[in-house]
Amino acid sequence: MKVTVDQDTCVGAGQCVLAADDVFDQRDEDGIVVLLDSAPAADRKADVQHAAAVCPASAITIDG
Repeated sequence: MKVTVDQDTCVGAGQCVLAADDVFDQRDEDGIVVLLDSAPAADRKADVQHAAAVCPASAITIDG
């Protein structure tokens, strides 16, 4: 699984961090998503997919 984020699209809602805090974080200054792990382990797939699904800006893309 490969995860990418679009920081220009992100609105800083933080739902991704709540769903998978070992994969996503937020910048302190503006809350924009920071990708901590672009290739998370397979056992994180459900949480990462949930993070992408609840992102109000659709800023998370998952391949694989």
